[in-house]
Amino acid sequence: MPERVILAYSGGLDTSVILKWLTLRGYDVIAYIADVGQRDDFDAARQKALRSGASKVRVEDLREEFVTDFIFPAFKANAVYEGRYLLGTALARPLIAKRQIQIALEEGAPYVAHGATGKGNDQVRFELAYYALHPTIKVLAPWKDPGFLAHFKGRHELLEFAQHHGIDVTATAAKPFSEDDNLLHLSHEAGVLEDPQHVAGEDVYSRTTPPERAPETPARIAITFKDGIPTRVENLDDGTVRTLPLELFHYLNELGSLHGIGRVDMVENRFVGIKSRGIYETPGGTILHAAHLDIEGIAMDREVMKLRNMLTAKLSELIYNGFWFSPEMDFLMAAIDKSQEVVDGTVFLKLYKGNVMAVARDCSSSLYDRELSSMHIEGGFNQEDAQGFIRINALRLMAHSAIMHKKHIHWGVD
Repeated sequence: MPERVILAYSGGLDTSVILKWLTLRGYDVIAYIADVGQRDDFDAARQKALRSGASKVRVEDLREEFVTDFIFPAFKANAVYEGRYLLGTALARPLIAKRQIQIALEEGAPYVAHGATGKGNDQVRFELAYYALHPTIKVLAPWKDPGFLAHFKGRHELLEFAQHHGIDVTATAAKPFSEDDNLLHLSHEAGVLEDPQHVAGEDVYSRTTPPERAPETPARIAITFKDGIPTRVENLDDGTVRTLPLELFHYLNELGSLHGIGRVDMVENRFVGIKSRGIYETPGGTILHAAHLDIEGIAMDREVMKLRNMLTAKLSELIYNGFWFSPEMDFLMAAIDKSQEVVDGTVFLKLYKGNVMAVARDCSSSLYDRELSSMHIEGGFNQEDAQGFIRINALRLMAHSAIMHKKHIHWGVD
């Protein structure tokens, strides 16, 4: 009896070829298609998988879980990799892998498979999640298989194989772009984009309006948070309100796309040690990130914020590198949850030609004291106390300066 394998299947060139290749090697392949918000024809992908030899195809809608259990927790932590990447692909992979393992158990499959290459991050993200959730699972990764690599040097051979076996694909040798599409972002890489000096044209972008062609009138919105999680978005111009997580995030994507928000073109450091160029469109996520940073400014204690920022850098790296299911991730998220217990309130924002601008905020747990911070009201602050505060902080500077003068080293003041 053929051994069963659950293949993470997208319907694209790589996974279509891999599906057929696995069947030719005698495996019983169940194709698993996870709907994480990509704009695909799932019925067409199902039929393609069956024509390519899959014994069964399972298509599941994971969008709600993606928002509530992955996007919102990461944005609660302000997770950003290398200062710019909002982790669109990295956040979807552990969700897909988790469900893939569950299906393997349901279907009695000893194997799982994926189509990620041996040069990229996704192979690590998938496989670390597999082993964390099912330590005895067997993983088939064709792009690391010597037999597969001997036959397929690159996209040209993949296209020839697909043509020979009657697999219809949208990729062509002339335009071999790679895209990853989900609810959080759309990424673009490969082809001419591998040249970091190449300026990407508008034909690359498809989720966001060019900022210069975005509406001339700004959009005014309000986002409400409870414990650092968005619970409500309101369009202050037309009264539209969204409160359910998936609908709320969809609406932020709609607004961000219209106003040209969320474009990033960067060279990043992959976990495997290779630099790569990625172009990302993350409209709703960019709005949410800006709003969350702003509400924290008024609600979060200064020292807690300093510590949380230190944790955020590490947490972002863990997500990017594929360690979502790890003890260190559990530890960090517990600390993040604690930091968000009083991050409640509403941020008012203006969206205009690629920009997200916080213009006001209303916070029920505000640490802001208007009278204390005022330049016009004493507000219980004795300004004479500042003299001692400054002298205490200056002690080490004066001691260091004395040593410098002894060594005839000066700060540039004669």
